[in-house]
Amino acid sequence: MELVDLYDENRAPLGKTAERHAPKRPGEYRMVVHVCLFDSRGRLLIQKRTMEKHIWPGLWDVSVGGGVDAGETSRQGAEREFREELGYALDLTDLRPAVTVNFQEGFDDFYIVTRDLDETKLVLQKEEVETVRWVTMEELLAMVDSGEFIPYPKSFLAFLFDMRGSFGFPTK
Repeated sequence: MELVDLYDENRAPLGKTAERHAPKRPGEYRMVVHVCLFDSRGRLLIQKRTMEKHIWPGLWDVSVGGGVDAGETSRQGAEREFREELGYALDLTDLRPAVTVNFQEGFDDFYIVTRDLDETKLVLQKEEVETVRWVTMEELLAMVDSGEFIPYPKSFLAFLFDMRGSFGFPTK
């Protein structure tokens, strides 16, 4: 059983845990993380989910994603998920999520990282990840259209590409 910490609508800890997929009470939210790994050529590393996954089996997704375990911070959860799914120790020290998306049951932090990794040297978690590959934004958006990719809004995926190499928006 995977336990998650529960938060209120302002992301303040409630001091309670729950089973990850169990229904939450009103005002209880959990945390999810995604890591979008880009290379220096501007391509995104994507993963194909195994057919054994109960959510979006066999579809392509961003580099890494998963739930934050009880007792973890968002950053720790992102680092753990990257290590578990791709077998690579990604250091996210001093990096905040580029964007947080609210969903019905919680908060989804997206980290954007640029590294030139050799995808053939990654050790994929066989229960979760079938394969990985690099794609351009155009290739990714075509995969959404063809139904091969999780149906994120295409404008959101383009936004992730736009956010790489920078953090946030101008403040002046």
